[in-house]
Amino acid sequence: MKLEQFPLIIPNIDAIKQEFETLLQAFEAAPTAADQKNVIYDIAKLVDEVTNQLTLISVRYTQDTRVEAYEKAQEASDEITPLFQELYNRYQKALIASKFRSELEKMLGSFLFKKIELSLQAFDPKIIGELQQENKLTSQYAKALASAQIPFKGGVYNLSQMGKFLDEADRYTRKKASQAIAGWFGEHEEELAKIYDDLVHLRHQMARKLGFDNFIPLGYARMGRTDYSPLDVKSYRDQVYKAVVPLSKKLVRRQAERIGIKKPLFYDLSLNFATGNPTPKGDKDYLVGVAAEMYAEMSPDIGAFFKLMVERHMLDLESRPGKQGGGYMTYFPKYKIPFVFSNFNGTSGDIDVLTHEIGHAFQGYSSRHIKLPEYRDPTMEEAEIHSMSMEFFAWPWMERFFDEDKDKYLYAHLVSAINFLPYGVTVDEFQHFVYENPDSGHAARCAKWREIEKKYTPYKKYAGFPLYEKGARWMRQSHIFEAPFYYIDYTLAQVVAFQFLTLMEEDRATAWKRYVKLCKLGGSYPFTELLKRVKMKNPFKKGTISRTVKKLEPIIARFDDAKM
Repeated sequence: MKLEQFPLIIPNIDAIKQEFETLLQAFEAAPTAADQKNVIYDIAKLVDEVTNQLTLISVRYTQDTRVEAYEKAQEASDEITPLFQELYNRYQKALIASKFRSELEKMLGSFLFKKIELSLQAFDPKIIGELQQENKLTSQYAKALASAQIPFKGGVYNLSQMGKFLDEADRYTRKKASQAIAGWFGEHEEELAKIYDDLVHLRHQMARKLGFDNFIPLGYARMGRTDYSPLDVKSYRDQVYKAVVPLSKKLVRRQAERIGIKKPLFYDLSLNFATGNPTPKGDKDYLVGVAAEMYAEMSPDIGAFFKLMVERHMLDLESRPGKQGGGYMTYFPKYKIPFVFSNFNGTSGDIDVLTHEIGHAFQGYSSRHIKLPEYRDPTMEEAEIHSMSMEFFAWPWMERFFDEDKDKYLYAHLVSAINFLPYGVTVDEFQHFVYENPDSGHAARCAKWREIEKKYTPYKKYAGFPLYEKGARWMRQSHIFEAPFYYIDYTLAQVVAFQFLTLMEEDRATAWKRYVKLCKLGGSYPFTELLKRVKMKNPFKKGTISRTVKKLEPIIARFDDAKM
């Protein structure tokens, strides 16, 4: 079936509960470990069925938030998801308490049980009401941003569509576009601040109910982090501060010289070259066609996969009214196929989607053989390695997308990835402050954001933009609202992706072999163990960041950016 033929079904929680009860009884009555294992796989099938239904609801809603039927289905999903989680929680408790646990660990691996024990720390039926409310609040935030209608240059645009004006070579256009966006956030500041404040207090309340001091350990448990702690993350942020921030400042100074602006403001940082940023040459259909050629030449397996994605309409790439902003990949376990969502806007970011999100999707497809969802789905820092590394594997084909702007794209892509690390740790440090101080309030949060921003990205100046000067720009980052503590995962993965890039320079075949192996492993091992299995360095280990960045410098030096 093609995507549009997938039936939209709101899960019947009563029927699901009845089936779950039957399976749980069969699990507990099973006379041998082998019999229990068979029931585990039956439960996995039920989980996949329900997950498939909930995933399609989410996809339909993000495709058009204006459709009443999709909105109602999403509201039902927000209610059902915690109830389903309660059922799954009961199964998890039964599994770890199994009298055949030692035999099951030999059959299924001990990591499954470690993941479940962590998951149990993050859920209890007594927080179902809060989880339902959390879902409603994050849906409110997403809808608010998706509904943005910004008048500009004689047209009306959503936030994703406004992105193309931020890349304009004309400084006045960049400034006015930035003012229009800031104006929208200023008008909605009170609304968005209230949603976030409610989310913070709700999450703190859940954490306290579950026996935690604050939301931070609960947030880490929800992210499935079994092999590193907030202290490890702080040490990692310090590495980024020492090894990356100085390089980032140098790169921004070079950028200012290139674009001829002595004292750049934040809206100048989106312009990489005085002659204009690289833009893809062609419309959506052309770019998808080029991507199909690229993947066919990259490897037969990913070539066939991308062809399947196109044939089954599993790519929704163009921006349109009512469509939620941003981009993502999700996976339909019943149909064993991923789906990619984005908002093309005519910038180089369109190509990043065709590489980044397809990297996610290829991993999902490569892991489809794994029966247990707990092992099929990687944790987020693992998942982002697949996407960010794919961006670099695609480098040899960039001339087809950008023609004479190829080197512009490659240079800007690498520099942007380096400069992203300080921003990524800014988001993470901010969130640790917020959840350590849940009663701090909007003004204090904004002040703290600006303080942290000045630490990691001191070159961001906001003269003439009072909303941003006071530190409210964080409200644009959806992960802060919707996925607390996710954002550091992008930076961890970026460090590993840089390792793949430098390995490609030495031995592309080995790099690709390790990458495919990583994709096929899914989430069957914790983050640091997965890295060992594909012979990549651990970002938490002292010195990894500095050594990784050092290897990027010769690649940067290959580009004569002053002539671009």
